[in-house]
Amino acid sequence: MRTLVPLLLATAMTTVPLASSFPAPGGEAPAPEAPEREVRVYISVDLEGVAGAVTPEQLGPDGFEYQRFREFMTLETLAAIEGAREAGATHFVVADAHGNGQNLLIERFPDDVRIIRSWPRPLHMMQGVEEGFDAAFFIGYHSAATNEEGVRAHTFSSANYASVVLNGRPVSEGQWNAAIAGHFGVPVALVTGDDATVAEMEELLGAVEGVVVKEALGFHSARTLTPGAAQAAIREGARRAIERLDEFEPWRLDGPPELELTFKNYRPAEVLAYLPIVERAGARTIRYRADDMVEMSRFMQFVGNYRADLTP
Repeated sequence: MRTLVPLLLATAMTTVPLASSFPAPGGEAPAPEAPEREVRVYISVDLEGVAGAVTPEQLGPDGFEYQRFREFMTLETLAAIEGAREAGATHFVVADAHGNGQNLLIERFPDDVRIIRSWPRPLHMMQGVEEGFDAAFFIGYHSAATNEEGVRAHTFSSANYASVVLNGRPVSEGQWNAAIAGHFGVPVALVTGDDATVAEMEELLGAVEGVVVKEALGFHSARTLTPGAAQAAIREGARRAIERLDEFEPWRLDGPPELELTFKNYRPAEVLAYLPIVERAGARTIRYRADDMVEMSRFMQFVGNYRADLTP
């Protein structure tokens, strides 16, 4: 079990002389410096990996702590934006990627931030990512359905899916989303959540900037930082991530994506196999092959959202 990394909550401040900004006597003022290049950051935000979140009481509108924790989710996201700005990031798109997709308190965000809300959407948790982003941040993420450790460990649907396997590898939401980001040439630079989540992403991506805000003690228990301490750590982690941009590479699949999706019940696998594009790979498992991760994401959204009784 990983341990929480001690936080550096205070930093030394230095003052840089500004004399060079003024002309020497009798001289001309120096030409203004060329503007820094735009640094674009895409942020996908979940809630299970937020500091202190451990049970359904924090995770949905019916939970008695939900209103507080949607605020903590918002504040962790804002901390990531603030830290990234300190290191030179200039442009942000934020995807609300938990539950009903309407959790973030959007009035708290700076006016230049764009926020993606609600479902369905073709790229799911990654809607809005595209070529040209310099980095992706995953805030409040959790570990995979197949992970024996991790608070609220699941992949996309704790009620319906037993495992999600991509090109022979069981994946978490973060790993799946890293493949979507990689399709567009965007590297994952920052991941925050519990220790199991950060370890999963480090195994896949190498030295991603990881911020552990809680240690998993069980599916519904954790040793956690306070919200304020977590936000300070995330702000610092985001700053470091932008400073390290040259160290990160997009994660791309070897070959076209192949999905093996195992349900917790028999009927979805049986009925989906009626489609000629779907192969039944087991009693509760289907197999689907796509040309790329955009097509694969669209298929997963069909599986997760289609019902005959859908209303407008």
